Amino acid sequence: MIKLKKIRAIDNEILDKIGFQWHTDSDGTSYVADEILLINEKDAQNYYNASNELYEMFIKAGEYVIKNNLWHEIGIPYNLVELIKKSWENDEHFHIYSRFDFSGGINNQPIKLIEFNADTPTAIFETSVIQWAMLKFNDLPDEQFNNLYNTVIKSFKNLITGEKILFSSAEGNLEEERTVKFLQNMAIDAGFETDFEYLHRVKFSEDGIFNSNDQYFRYWFKLYPWENIALEESDLIYILEKIYANNRGVVLNPPYVLIFQSKAILKIINDLFPDSPYILKASFDSETFKNKKYVQKRFFGREGNNIRIVSENGETEIETGGNYEMYRSVYQEYTEFITDQNNLSYQAGVFFSGEGCGLGFRRGGKILNNMSKFIGHMVNE
Repeated sequence: MIKLKKIRAIDNEILDKIGFQWHTDSDGTSYVADEILLINEKDAQNYYNASNELYEMFIKAGEYVIKNNLWHEIGIPYNLVELIKKSWENDEHFHIYSRFDFSGGINNQPIKLIEFNADTPTAIFETSVIQWAMLKFNDLPDEQFNNLYNTVIKSFKNLITGEKILFSSAEGNLEEERTVKFLQNMAIDAGFETDFEYLHRVKFSEDGIFNSNDQYFRYWFKLYPWENIALEESDLIYILEKIYANNRGVVLNPPYVLIFQSKAILKIINDLFPDSPYILKASFDSETFKNKKYVQKRFFGREGNNIRIVSENGETEIETGGNYEMYRSVYQEYTEFITDQNNLSYQAGVFFSGEGCGLGFRRGGKILNNMSKFIGHMVNE
């Protein structure tokens, strides 16, 4: 049984003051739980080890996809292939941060990979700052698996010093803007000169990437999915190819993370590492799971949308709607989340930035979506 500790919730006024304005969900309930999950040091170490080992597997899976030209198999848009190859071959195109989602991991329950949010993972502010503030606000010991801020700073330092970084998000999305500006602060602490510009105001030419004042930036961090850019901005892809060919700019996270972001990679990972204790069986054919419970996911589905859980007898138990039906499906072995006495599910999210660096949890139903709650943790044994 999991251990929960009731805490005094941080006042919304304080959350607003520190820049966390998305603290209340659309139904009026708090997004941040007034409880924390208690784990032991071994649990924390196991999550850390799992993220490190899995990232190495994803690197090998990426090499396998590129070597064997498996672009169609994993749903990569053809117009991104050359950018992916160029970014993969050049170490300057550094993968700044990502997040693994896991089931299990507490009280020696096996850790299983649910998916890898490699491109535009959310909850970095919550994981790095809010759950730490939960402990401070309740006079609890600062004991967490949470070195996310300093570790991401180290990742930024892998870039060329003396160059500038432009940060961008879509106008009108407060959570994404705050998240990007939080990352911008990390880059500043890493010693970089930076600026922020909304996506639609960034300028591109064969000579590079520029803000609205025509200042050149070698690095551009955008919180916008690569698959959306491929579908909606074919002209931008063409210009970025020129920029890459002329060595006049680098986009973060790099194009190659789309290989990892595609849920089709779950099948590739399963093929390459069938004996890994972290990997659930996955297939492009639902018949693989005849008489077995499985989950259907869309290659580029997000936020718990367009997911279907199918029982052993082939009946749909739960299905969510969404706007990702245009993408093909991957089928993954079903695994139970850790649950509490109210039968609420807990999914662990471990951020990765060169190494595992921060743990947070989401609590909700059998399918975690935008109405799931963020719950912090404390290492207490």
